[in-house]
Amino acid sequence: MSDVQQITAAVGAEAQELGDGRTLSNRELLWALLRKPQFVLCSLLLLAFFTMAAVPKLFTSADPRFCELAKSRQGRGPGHPFGFDIQGCDYFANVIYGARPSVLVSICASFGVFILAGSLGLLAGYFPGFVDGLISRTADVLFSIPGIVVLIVILNSVQNRSIWIIVGVIFLIGWPGGMRLMRATVFSVRNREYVLAARSIGVPPIRILRKHVFPNAMAPLLAMTTLGIGGMVGLEAALTFLGVGLQPPSISWGSQFGVAASYRDTPHLFIWPALFISTMTISFMIIGDSIRDALDPKLLR
Repeated sequence: MSDVQQITAAVGAEAQELGDGRTLSNRELLWALLRKPQFVLCSLLLLAFFTMAAVPKLFTSADPRFCELAKSRQGRGPGHPFGFDIQGCDYFANVIYGARPSVLVSICASFGVFILAGSLGLLAGYFPGFVDGLISRTADVLFSIPGIVVLIVILNSVQNRSIWIIVGVIFLIGWPGGMRLMRATVFSVRNREYVLAARSIGVPPIRILRKHVFPNAMAPLLAMTTLGIGGMVGLEAALTFLGVGLQPPSISWGSQFGVAASYRDTPHLFIWPALFISTMTISFMIIGDSIRDALDPKLLR
């Protein structure tokens, strides 16, 4: 093996080391997570929600748009465990079919924010000067404007709001916080020995970022993103409740909240979507906490 190959191999090995000299493999990370009962339980709950969003017919055979006005706002009954909505539609079917928008918005928006914030944070942290200044000042401008106000203004100006329009707007204004975190982490990684060694043997900057900097700087952003997915679920519901989210005939938990607000004497209209949103949000947050703890080198000592 040549000297260059030996140095490259040493760089790759050192890039995977933790602060205490141990190596955190994918198997060790998975085992550390599976030893946490709360992680396993929440993962099973989220798997159920994802299945519900992907194949709602596995959970109910009822048509959420088949309504009988004579049963408007009636409580639970045989074959209708959640009762009926104001139009006499089966509320269990409505809640099941309402999972898809919440899952799509939360997962797609969070994944997009992770990619954009991670990429911009890498560039800002590794290339100080013009690149860092341009990205950071753009983030400062977005930080200075209340995010929920921007969302309301933009979405209120769109005539036909679909799931992807909402995801796109959240994606565009949601990256500054993650970018700042990634930038700060890259600052602490860019001058470590394995990065300096890679530079000294002429490894291109893009390869250094992809192979050495990003894998060792992504843990805080990954944990932050996982924790933030739960907030995305609530954000989608809040936007629809405020009238700037999904539009009829789309079914979502947020739209069910909006209807329930006008019928406070019918508590089941509020309780069931609230229970599903809370369970999904808390599950994401617990999983985010578990991943953050598992990726913390100090906890492995």
